[in-house]
Amino acid sequence: MFKESNSTAINENVKQENMIHKNEAFICKNCNLPVKKHPSSCRNHCPHCLFSLHVDKEVPGDRKNPCHGLMCPISLDHSGKKGFIIIHQCEKCRAKTLNKAAPDVDVIAMIRI
Repeated sequence: MFKESNSTAINENVKQENMIHKNEAFICKNCNLPVKKHPSSCRNHCPHCLFSLHVDKEVPGDRKNPCHGLMCPISLDHSGKKGFIIIHQCEKCRAKTLNKAAPDVDVIAMIRI
């Protein structure tokens, strides 16, 4: 019989393996500019204006969040390991998320935050 902590860890691993990550190009809902898909991970913000959509629920790219509100960049942080982190707040449900800035983001847009 599994201990509770082992069972939880196993369930989390299965959940991660079964995730379908969607990395796709899109038109930004804030600035209307085209955004190319990220070359190595699931893009979650516009590199031009830094806005995002509240679409991911459990892991980046799962697109399972029913909110779909516009996520406004409200702050910027820096981590030695991850680089710049954009803090977004959903204009619909007010949830806050942390997102690693993609390498191709507009530096001027980051300074404006």
